[in-house]
Amino acid sequence: MPGKILITGGSGLIGSRLSEMLIDQGYEVAHLSRSPDKFSHYKSFRWDVKEPYLDENAITYADYIIHLAGAGLADEKWTNARKKEILRSRVDSTQLLLDSLRKCDHHVKGFISASGVGIYGDAGDQLMSEESTYGEDFLAEVCKAWEASVWQIKDLGIRTVIMRTGIVLSDKGGALPQMARPVKLMAGAPLGSGRQYMSWIHIDDLCRLYIRAIEDTHFEGVYNAVAPHPVTNKEFTKELAESMHRPLVLPKVPSFALNLMLGEMSEVVLTGQRVSANKVMHTGFTYEYNYLEEALESFYKQD
Repeated sequence: MPGKILITGGSGLIGSRLSEMLIDQGYEVAHLSRSPDKFSHYKSFRWDVKEPYLDENAITYADYIIHLAGAGLADEKWTNARKKEILRSRVDSTQLLLDSLRKCDHHVKGFISASGVGIYGDAGDQLMSEESTYGEDFLAEVCKAWEASVWQIKDLGIRTVIMRTGIVLSDKGGALPQMARPVKLMAGAPLGSGRQYMSWIHIDDLCRLYIRAIEDTHFEGVYNAVAPHPVTNKEFTKELAESMHRPLVLPKVPSFALNLMLGEMSEVVLTGQRVSANKVMHTGFTYEYNYLEEALESFYKQD
């Protein structure tokens, strides 16, 4: 079964782990990169979204494309320029792939793209499924535009899957180390009201889900890539402190303080989505980490 997988955003948090797991399962993996490195662990082809340029050998190489590229949400403050970059990096990169697929004689059998549960906006306690209504805030608008650009690839007759990803838990980067730092210093506290829901997924489960979407041709359309048991921010912080054997000392970090520190980016931590994993579970996919406690233990059991 294994074939050739082309990954955008391959050097990022998810892309790195996914590449390792694909290689372990006998796949060949190549990355698209702005500056391909001869000494890279992976075969790499040049692309530059701003130019726009894409080495067409990348497209003729691939059996499947996994599209993870996009400017990081938590890397910098959301200035107007940064917000444009967050949007453009996702939409323009998809457009570049689409144009190349149109032009080249290729044998791509599937296109699997990331998106985010941010598409649902601040949904409070409501359990959101793939059919739920979309939000109106900045992240929701980004996800809508991103998904609209991905859907054009389906029109080329290529099986297309969109993974609306929750908070990806990894000790190598992303949200978890940032949340763990104050807990380690015994200054951990829930953020804002603490009642906002966090829909999370362990990085290994997410990567296994991507691999499953390659291998199982029944996968088509949109899936919530989240674990089955979302928790509130308060529960998350409590579980994290327990798994790190640290007390929770502080009361809640007030919303206004987060707004001062993060500006509009505080949306990411203050708005919540309680997202259903039912559609993924109905495919027969089994999670290795169903509950937050198990996921956190996999990272902090040595502490």
